[in-house]
Parts: sequence; C-alpha cells; structure tokens
Amino acid sequence: MSKLRFSLFHSFFAGILFSNFISCSGANNPAGTETPIVFPDKNVSYSQSIQPLFDRTCALSNCHDDITQASNLSLTSYNSATARPGIIIPGDPDHSILVERIDGRLSPRMPLYRDTLNANQIHGIRQWILEGARNN
Repeated sequence: MSKLRFSLFHSFFAGILFSNFISCSGANNPAGTETPIVFPDKNVSYSQSIQPLFDRTCALSNCHDDITQASNLSLTSYNSATARPGIIIPGDPDHSILVERIDGRLSPRMPLYRDTLNANQIHGIRQWILEGARNN
C-alpha cells in the first residue's frame, strides 16, 4: 500500500512539473491581476499596443521568446515577428497565420495553454495588420 501511495505521489508531482514546463509560464503575475491591454479602433501602434500584448501573452519563456522560438517564431520584437513569410501579411489579416491562430481558424489556437485573447485584442491585431503592420 505504501508503494502505491509513493508511486501515485511521484506521478502527480511529475505531472505538475510537466504541465508547468509546457504551459509557457513565463508570466510573473497570476491570471487576472494585470490591467488588460485595450486597443484603439484605428491607428493601432505596434509599440504601444501590439508588442506589449505579445510580451504579456506570447513572447514568454518556453513560448515565442528568442531562445525557445516555439514553431520557429519569436515575438519579442517587430523584426522577429515579421521575419517569417506568411505569419503577418501587411494589409491582409484574413490570410495572416498569426490571426488564424489567435482567432481559432487554425489549430492549435494561440496563446496555447493560456486565456484566449479578447475580442478587442483580436480586432486590434487585425486592424494593425490591415493598416499595413507598420513598426510604429
């Protein structure tokens, strides 16, 4: 009986460690404690809206940071976010892989293992791409 309890404890502990490893848990604040990033309806700024959202939800340790580059993609800067063809297609959010991933048209939906982006954030990213995906 004690061997079974010992085995169950180790299985549970290993599961917790694994889920923390794959959950892109680089965020410092617990869920729900950060002020939400709210996008304007137009004239979306990369530096004021897009990159802060990427920093909070995507460019985390074990996700789309410069080291891990999940799916060979870093979202830590404008240059890295726009480096891979097809991820962000200026003027064409409907065919940009980034939008397809965050709105769920392409699986798996991003961000993986985290809360989905809200409607305003998805619309803001779409609008920024529609406006030419500028480094502004």
